[in-house]
Amino acid sequence: MAIIDAMGHNLDAAVLATVAIGAYRHARRAAVGLADLYMFMDEAIDKQFGPDHFVTAQMVRLNVGTGHLQWVNAGHPAPLLIRDHRVIQALESPGTLPVGFGGDIPQISEQELRRGDRVLFFTDGLIEEHESGGEQFGEERMIDFVERALGRDVQEITRSLSRTLMQERGGITTDDATLFLVEWRGGSADHLANLEM
Repeated sequence: MAIIDAMGHNLDAAVLATVAIGAYRHARRAAVGLADLYMFMDEAIDKQFGPDHFVTAQMVRLNVGTGHLQWVNAGHPAPLLIRDHRVIQALESPGTLPVGFGGDIPQISEQELRRGDRVLFFTDGLIEEHESGGEQFGEERMIDFVERALGRDVQEITRSLSRTLMQERGGITTDDATLFLVEWRGGSADHLANLEM
C-alpha cells in the first residue's frame, strides 16, 4: 500500500504524482523491499524534476497471514494504531526525507498487529485544514472522532470522517487530505481473490 502526496496544487503536482506512482508501481512489481522502493521513487523524482520538487509518501507492507506490518514514512504524520475502539499509539518511526530530496536509505519500521487492529494512515491536510482564520481540525479532534466512530466498518468510518472534515472546512478545501484505514482480521487473503468459473 502507499499514500502519495505531491507538492503543490496545480498541473505540475499532478505530473509529479503520476511519476511517483509510476515509479512506485514499477518497483513494487520488481518485488523490491520497502527501502529500495523508496530509493527507486526518490531517484525517479530527482531525475525528472530536480531538487526543487518532492513527494511525501508512506509505503506499507502488511503480511495478511501474520499481521506483521512494515512501513517507511517519508514526510507524513505518524499513522495511528487503533485497538479495542481506542487509539493506543501513534506509530512513530525514524525520519525519512520526502521522496525526491535524495534521502539516505530509510529505516523500516515494524509493528505486530493483533486480530481486529486498525491502522489509520493520513496526510497532513487532514489535520492541518481549517477555515480562513479558524482553528485547525487537529489530531486530537480526529482521534476523538475515530474513537467515537469505531463501532462501524472501515468504509463507513472513512466516509464519515471525510464528510466531517468537509463540514469543518465549510465545504472548501485548500489542501489535499487523504486517509486510509486498514483493518487486520487475521487468516489468509484467499477470500480476496475468488475465481468464478
